[in-house]
Amino acid sequence: MTRYDLLIVDPQNDFMDIADAALPVPGAAADMERLARWLDGAVEQVQSITITLDSHANVGIERTSFWMDALGVDVVPFTVVTAAEVRCGKFATRHAQWQSDALKYLEDLEAGGRHQLVVWPVHCVTATWGHCMYAPIARSVARWEVQTGRTCAKVLKGLHPLTEQYSAFRAEVPRSDDPATQLNRDLLSRLGAGVGTLLVAGEAQSHCVAASVQDMMAHLPPSRLAQTVLLSDCMSPVQGFESDAAQLLDQARAAGLQVGSVNSLG
Repeated sequence: MTRYDLLIVDPQNDFMDIADAALPVPGAAADMERLARWLDGAVEQVQSITITLDSHANVGIERTSFWMDALGVDVVPFTVVTAAEVRCGKFATRHAQWQSDALKYLEDLEAGGRHQLVVWPVHCVTATWGHCMYAPIARSVARWEVQTGRTCAKVLKGLHPLTEQYSAFRAEVPRSDDPATQLNRDLLSRLGAGVGTLLVAGEAQSHCVAASVQDMMAHLPPSRLAQTVLLSDCMSPVQGFESDAAQLLDQARAAGLQVGSVNSLG
């Protein structure tokens, strides 16, 4: 019998394509329902479950509540804000005390070359409905805990309001004054130490799943990566970022990971 370790990235209400979701990802609800059905039938095979939860304040550097344009008007979702635009006054922080920190953040982010800052709708505010796990997967995980006597590990990410965190393992620009933004070596060690196949699912494939997998590829040993399967039918991209999702799968295959589906699991 094949044994599995399961990593589920951000299976939260605000990312589901359901009513009242703040940042719905097309296909996300079906992804998590599919995964939940599989988990219900594979309880004895799954030896560990780790779930990450995007966890934010209402106001943070990556959200519409943080930025205004030169006329003092709120920026619209999906606006890209660059350091050069802040320097020339095209965009400014809502509160003046954030301006210098925000500009320094943008400079450091752009120097890293991973991506530019995209302003998102306010989502996954800690302790709200949107922050909670989508009910079908939450119920399946609860049944797994009851039947196995094991506890699902839940990892909060994105708590610092002055840095983004897509990846399960680190913020985009880690802060020296906040260890929670720095590389989560304990989580990497735990996932790396598993002896079963490591399954990866979650939302969104183009962003938080992609950043998490990229960090796994950078820090897990090749032997563990060869045991890792991305469940392509249990993850979907943010609309408009489909090419990023496809690129992730190509990168993963090149690094020795497998791409599969829950229907193909033994």
